[in-house]
Amino acid sequence: MKKLILIIFFIGINSAGFAQLRSYSFEQIDSLQQIRKRKVVVFIHTDWCKYCQAMKNSTFKNKTIIAQLNSEFYFIDLNAEEKRTIRFNNRTFNYEPTRNNSGVNELAIQLGTVNNQLTYPIICVLNLENEIILQDTNYRNAKDLELILSKLKEPDKS
Repeated sequence: MKKLILIIFFIGINSAGFAQLRSYSFEQIDSLQQIRKRKVVVFIHTDWCKYCQAMKNSTFKNKTIIAQLNSEFYFIDLNAEEKRTIRFNNRTFNYEPTRNNSGVNELAIQLGTVNNQLTYPIICVLNLENEIILQDTNYRNAKDLELILSKLKEPDKS
């Protein structure tokens, strides 16, 4: 009986609106695009960036943002200091050490460089052909990001 009550309790929690942001890998995007075409929102961050952590803990926990990203886009959470090799768009991106115990993944450089520098956090949006259509290097609260996402939902012109 206790197990049944616990199961009902957890089912109730899941249906009560505790939505979770779905995050995909770059390797999944090609397959997903064949099923349903969507723009890709990439959140590029580091563990040490306080603004990145603030966005993770507030902006990306907002129910409206979660609903928009889950229903209209493919969302990728990319730690810029990711050490694993990433395959995307028929290319391989590796971790590039810069100095003692630090470095950056080449894909973060490719997607996040604005005016020859990486400034975190970065929101990079790709169109249906995986071309960059937006690079935003500012902290964005939920209201700001909601406005950006609503403009991005407009049909792709490419």
